[in-house]
Amino acid sequence: MSEGIASGGINTAISSVGVPTIDSPLLSRTRCIDDSERVIIDSSFGAIERCMQRGSAIPSFECAGPRKKIFFDPSKTKCGIVTCGGLCPGINDVIRGIVLELYYMYGVEKIYGIPYGLRGFIPRYRHSFVELTPAYVENIHELGGTVLGSSRGSQDIGEIVDAIERVNMNIVFFIGGDGTMKAASRVAGEVLSRGYRCAVVAIPKTIDNDINFISKTFGFDTAVEEARKVIQCAHVESKGAPYGIGLVKLMGRDSGFIAANAALACREANFVLIPEEDFDLDGEKGLLVTLEQRLKARGHAVIVAAEGAGQKFFENLPRQTDASGNIKKGDIGMLLKEKIEGYFHSRSMEINLKYIDPSYVIRSVVANASDSIFCGFLAQMAVHAGMSGKTDMLIGLWNGVHVHIPIGLSVGERKKIDVNGALWMSVRESTGQPIMKN
Repeated sequence: MSEGIASGGINTAISSVGVPTIDSPLLSRTRCIDDSERVIIDSSFGAIERCMQRGSAIPSFECAGPRKKIFFDPSKTKCGIVTCGGLCPGINDVIRGIVLELYYMYGVEKIYGIPYGLRGFIPRYRHSFVELTPAYVENIHELGGTVLGSSRGSQDIGEIVDAIERVNMNIVFFIGGDGTMKAASRVAGEVLSRGYRCAVVAIPKTIDNDINFISKTFGFDTAVEEARKVIQCAHVESKGAPYGIGLVKLMGRDSGFIAANAALACREANFVLIPEEDFDLDGEKGLLVTLEQRLKARGHAVIVAAEGAGQKFFENLPRQTDASGNIKKGDIGMLLKEKIEGYFHSRSMEINLKYIDPSYVIRSVVANASDSIFCGFLAQMAVHAGMSGKTDMLIGLWNGVHVHIPIGLSVGERKKIDVNGALWMSVRESTGQPIMKN
């Protein structure tokens, strides 16, 4: 069964495993949310006016939060938590938040952690489930990474659902990125096709902040904060030697949000390169000539490059994919280092270049205060959704409100920086960089 709207080409309907009929134990503790409470997707006057002119419903998301009626009996409910993909600040905060909310607010005592991502479901890997208790998760938010471990790569959906049925799980929480969201949706579909009632709720995790219809993903604030420190260090290094260059490569496979925001947080970067905007290396307007002009005028420079920037320079290389099926990106950091050094050597101009790639350090740190709070909210909202029987959905932040979003609406297409929008215009003003395109 589904509830919601499907209008304007955007289907925001949220599926459910059944009609919730059990009084929530939270009724006397907090205000409960009704499914009719919604958040408009595009709240601009023009978008609303167009819907009114067409006589169509205004597309909106269902608000997240506790419901008056829940589907699962807490005394008989078993839950699972799985973390997949790359590491990200805040994963342990989400795990901890889910466990504490289930245990103390709903009285659910059977909570399993699935080790090493989706592999943990598959018998041949022989990974035992971890029993998650309040005592087990008490201090895990003080650690980086994930206490459950993670892995990349797809696993057989049928085998995953077999494992879920084998232990009679009622709710499974998936914490991961785009690939994990797709797997969660397929699991939800397979569960329903078998007539087995198990809710699948996802919490999107990507340090790149590039998931569609999600204002912000957890870990992003921490990544920007840590990246800002690295850019500051690169600036110090660049000023410490004649014609010093600080070159920093940051995360951002398809979207440059970390690079752009970290540059604005620090305002010491002179060039920011992102996947969304093309640039040339050679030629009168290319990066190398522009960098030379900067060095002669100011004596130093800081370049920040998102890992997915400048991929046109690798078009002749064989295309490879990683375990998750993502196309492997060419190493723009090393390419820039080699090209810059070669260019200035050919001009007999001595430079001092320091190359910094802090990606694995940044993604492994503990969440900062902002992300830790955010993770707590996401965990609580995910538990409320799962206990009420909602499935094939994720928890997201939209227009400042936590909402329920169908997984299918968010996956498959990356959120990107609008190069004509306010964020990128602000980066341009901060760096003073021209359009480096001949």
